[in-house]
Amino acid sequence: MSCPVQQPAEPNQAILPLDWLLGNWESDQPGEGSFPSITPFRYTETLHFTHVGQPIINFMFNAFHMETKKPLHRECGFIRVQQGTNKVAFIIAQNSAETVLCAGLVEVEEGELAGQHLSLRTHALARMSFAKEPFVQDISRVFQLRPDGKLEQTVSMATSDQPLTQHLHITYHRLP
Repeated sequence: MSCPVQQPAEPNQAILPLDWLLGNWESDQPGEGSFPSITPFRYTETLHFTHVGQPIINFMFNAFHMETKKPLHRECGFIRVQQGTNKVAFIIAQNSAETVLCAGLVEVEEGELAGQHLSLRTHALARMSFAKEPFVQDISRVFQLRPDGKLEQTVSMATSDQPLTQHLHITYHRLP
């Protein structure tokens, strides 16, 4: 599934430090998912980073079960760079599938950009009133564009009963 928004010819100057993210990405190999309270799993994922000429990047992430291709998880939102700094904010809404630890979350992650390496961590988090426990309390996320042109993402998570622990790791290639 691709984003329905067409990109204008020129991105807003404010998002230029993150222009290396723009476009559509697909996982190379299945990603690895694990957490102490769940069975390890493998998944595929597509990422879509677009803009409409505003000082914001729009994004949508779609994860699928490796064998059945059933949707597992979806995140969508916006990315903003604090102009004149290396500070970045992700505003994220996550789906509410019953089997997902991050069910029904809205989150703001903030962090820093160093070249083509972006590190983020939870700044604020809200969940729906009927989310199931254990509750997610903290997420850290790292994106890195590797020298071979592949994008790597690592996500760590803490819940009400587990400390911050690596949860996901996956590598993507850019689609034409």
